[in-house]
Amino acid sequence: MFTGDTEGALAEAAGLVNTRLDGADQLETVAGLDAFLEVVPMSGERLGTVAELEAVREIRERLRAVWSAADRAEAASLVNAILRDTATTPYLTKHDALDWHLHMTEQDAPLAHRIGAESAMGLLDLIRTDNLGRLKTCAADDCEAVLVDLSRNSSKRYCDTGNCGNRANVAAYRARRRGAEQDVDR
Repeated sequence: MFTGDTEGALAEAAGLVNTRLDGADQLETVAGLDAFLEVVPMSGERLGTVAELEAVREIRERLRAVWSAADRAEAASLVNAILRDTATTPYLTKHDALDWHLHMTEQDAPLAHRIGAESAMGLLDLIRTDNLGRLKTCAADDCEAVLVDLSRNSSKRYCDTGNCGNRANVAAYRARRRGAEQDVDR
């Protein structure tokens, strides 16, 4: 449905937003950012400073706002602001084991700019193709994680961060069993 670059950027954006859930912040320290970048590697320069960490945390909140946008116009405004502020300059590159792919900023751009620009470009594709509804919040009552539904029929409801879908299925199964047992007792 979308290019690999777009799907990767969307997954990375959701992953970054989900580093702060239920009051717990995985990006409280530079070491936390390092751990995040082990899972979501970004090429280019890293400073490893508190200022860099704060800039990434700020872009995380700006990306979170896109998931909460009321409509495409608001989402477009938020994405355009990120693109403007990150000095996006798209170019094709080939490195490591990757074939030709798109980078949104120069390699020496600040880490938060690289993350923000790539995430914004993925979000841009959802907005322009009228697929903003694929940005969702987990349907589990006790979860606030965001997700990008890339399923063919746009039916994904649960995140991948807390085993929420499995927990919901087990709870539904147990409720059906209780109902069946109550019917037998009558």
